[in-house]
Amino acid sequence: MRHASTGAPVLLLVAAGVLAGCGDDADGGGSADFPSDDIRLLVPYAAGGPTDLTTRTVGSCLESELDATVIVENLPGGSGALATTQLVGAEPDGHTLSLVTAGTMVLTPLANEVGYTVEDITPIGVMADVPSVLAVGGDSEFASAEDLVEAAEAAPGTVNVGVPGASTPQGIELQRLADDHDVEVTVVPFDGNAEMTAALLGGNVDAVLINASQDVTGNIDSGDFVPLIASSEERLEWLPDVPTFSELGFDGLTLSGSTFGLAGPAGLPDDVVTTLEDTLQSCLEQDEVREGIGEEYVPEEFAGADELAQILESTQQVYEPILG
Repeated sequence: MRHASTGAPVLLLVAAGVLAGCGDDADGGGSADFPSDDIRLLVPYAAGGPTDLTTRTVGSCLESELDATVIVENLPGGSGALATTQLVGAEPDGHTLSLVTAGTMVLTPLANEVGYTVEDITPIGVMADVPSVLAVGGDSEFASAEDLVEAAEAAPGTVNVGVPGASTPQGIELQRLADDHDVEVTVVPFDGNAEMTAALLGGNVDAVLINASQDVTGNIDSGDFVPLIASSEERLEWLPDVPTFSELGFDGLTLSGSTFGLAGPAGLPDDVVTTLEDTLQSCLEQDEVREGIGEEYVPEEFAGADELAQILESTQQVYEPILG
């Protein structure tokens, strides 16, 4: 089992059950029969995007593996706050789960009064990792990353870069690019990949820092997008000629990609977390699931509850001084 203790409140409940001489999990709110009802699986974004695709692919597998109905529900709005508010307010019994990202669980609470923090969820595991790329159009004047950086350094603010919202990892990373490395671009927020793609292809922005989901890789394959920089710590196997921010001397700018995690509300019983974590791992080992999500986005080694918690904690440590 790869997750942290759920803490003192759960221990107190367990102790109370023992003292009462109660051996029936159902009477004590336990989870021996999990799942005992339909599972509601929330997506904090609109249907049709990479988060929706990932969640529905995993949800279908969970349904089969757990022999329970899984209802995927898209609740976009409030930079993820609408869905996350419902998640953290749900009964901690494993029957309400959600896709979570650093954007929804770290940036949104830091930038807005939403009434919850990352402490209000129970991480279960990583479903997918989608890197970001800084890309230009096929007819761009910038033939390389060095060309774009030199232009931004020569005339700060004259290079326009689209991002999927101002308070997103992409937007904050470009702020860090200016603050920490003196490379200032003008950040232009859009509402998701579709708007960003239209803006780049229409010549309304010079570049985009965009999640390299399947719609974007399609544009890369066609030559409509030319990736100049990758957000990953090391070069992507499927973009071997694209340098990383770190390679170009911009150390630490590795957080603009998106980790799609699975989580429940705080206080999930340990055995429910274990069941969900093990089932998620089993799903991600299946060829059909990996192909549905995109083979390049599924981590080679399964990252469970502890690993997802660490990703969110590390992001919090970096961004809290900026947004807190």
